Amino acid sequence: MNYVRFAALAATLFLLSCATAGGQAPYDIVIRGGAIYDGSGGTPYVGEVAIRGDRIVAVGKKVRGARLTEIDARGLAVAPGFINMLSWATESLLVDGRGASDLKQGITLEVMGEGSSMGPWNETMRRQERARQGDIKYDIDWTTLDQYLTRLERQGIGPNVASFIGAETVRTNLLGEEDVEPTPADLVRMRALVVSAMEEGALGVGSSLIYAPGSYADTDELVALATEAGRCGGLYISHMRSEGNRLLEAIDELIEISRRSGAPAEIYHLKAAGKQNWSKLDAAIARIEAARASGLRISADMYTYTAGSTGLDAAMPPWVQSGGREAWIRRLRDPGVRRDVIAEMRTDSPAFENLYRFAGPEGTLLVGFRNPKLKPLTGKTLAEVARMRGVSPEDAAIDLVIEDGSRVQVVYFLMSEDNVRKQTALPWMSFGSDAAALAPEGVFLQSSTHPRAYGNVARLLGKYVREDKALTLADAVRRLSALPARNLGLHDRGELKPGAFADVVVFDPATVGDVATYETPRQFATGVQWVLINGGVALRLGEPTGMATGRVVRGRAWKGWPDGGCRAKAADWTWAW
Repeated sequence: MNYVRFAALAATLFLLSCATAGGQAPYDIVIRGGAIYDGSGGTPYVGEVAIRGDRIVAVGKKVRGARLTEIDARGLAVAPGFINMLSWATESLLVDGRGASDLKQGITLEVMGEGSSMGPWNETMRRQERARQGDIKYDIDWTTLDQYLTRLERQGIGPNVASFIGAETVRTNLLGEEDVEPTPADLVRMRALVVSAMEEGALGVGSSLIYAPGSYADTDELVALATEAGRCGGLYISHMRSEGNRLLEAIDELIEISRRSGAPAEIYHLKAAGKQNWSKLDAAIARIEAARASGLRISADMYTYTAGSTGLDAAMPPWVQSGGREAWIRRLRDPGVRRDVIAEMRTDSPAFENLYRFAGPEGTLLVGFRNPKLKPLTGKTLAEVARMRGVSPEDAAIDLVIEDGSRVQVVYFLMSEDNVRKQTALPWMSFGSDAAALAPEGVFLQSSTHPRAYGNVARLLGKYVREDKALTLADAVRRLSALPARNLGLHDRGELKPGAFADVVVFDPATVGDVATYETPRQFATGVQWVLINGGVALRLGEPTGMATGRVVRGRAWKGWPDGGCRAKAADWTWAW
């Protein structure tokens, strides 16, 4: 039976007396007897991991020396902490710092910043954010991204946190939410905001190009911002302009941005969305691999489900959303605008990525409302609500946005299971939940969610590794830890090796798995026993400890590093092929 021995006072004194002849202090924690998956992808071996303070100090078949605490990992796997490459824990961690749904899957780092980031915000943006809050309410006492991350660390969080600066956030800060083109002077100021955020520790620039106002940016604007990110040692990472009808063209744009800017690029949640596009996945993979073979540093991440989740804004054209949420809703009240929007919702238009067309009303599941009067509709499809109201599904979608005063959170069923399985085996693929870090309690019970919030990593390890054998456990661990850490250029994270930060997960390969479903998503994953973050015990025998083990993890241009600052770092990238 797995156990931990906390030494009593007499035993502690004995251990202290057993320090080495050189006077070295005993290890704080030794994890013994587990199968060591060190993040390299190599063959595991039974061994021990020794931790002192916040660092790993020894890894091997046998670690000699006194230890204050011992974790028995016999029959379990011991791995570097897992990295969530696409986290929306931005708000959830403000009200529950445990990050329980991710913690119970072994996630030790939440990487945020898909398109929009929690700074830099001007006063107008802060006012809008306050007005647009949903179930989760919080004070906004920051303006910069660094101030937000520092607030999380100061109030106490379980996981580590890091963020990209959002290209949409930069644009909104200077141009507002209108569909306008930046002047040359505007672009200079936008680039300066990127540099400032990079020197505060941002990991790069993130874009999200199917949503207004991010969709208003053209390729040249994105190249300009990515150039600054690359010069500062960061990535360009993108929810591309299309994942469906124009998937291949969108990949070409991302590759062009990487080539012109000099920045490595990553594709957020790679997929071929819409049944008519499922056959494009092989061509998409071939494009990425050809770019990599040419020397470009292109990678991708994914979630392990056939449905995505976003808002009903992804069902409507960007032009109607110019000026922000409030302007969008005002326009939808106009009968003429409504007719035009409905016509476009029913058409495969090249003008925007219409997820409603891919999923259909039966494949559009309603999971999140602000308006208490609409919450009883949670868990119903758009088709069901349309039938209940005696209107078309398109009318129902527009009415729900107006009545809720929000984009309305939905789940869209879009992908092929065969394609998801194929993607899990790609050696350059890492993983991101594209979801918040939640718990089945308190404010989180007011809305539903996608099961990926509770099961994305566990599903990879349970279904795709153990059951489907789409990839080996050693490779899965590599692509959950060392691969994303190296792609992000992180210092001393992602591997079990002396000197690395002690982010460690201990799990049972025979029982790890997802339990959450679309019908009942609020169910914790199984099989993870222990999670250590910066040497502190965040999860003990499957239960969160509530310890504030998390820290801000900053990028390579952070001015706090000895070699910090944006001094052309692109050439010395450490890249994980």
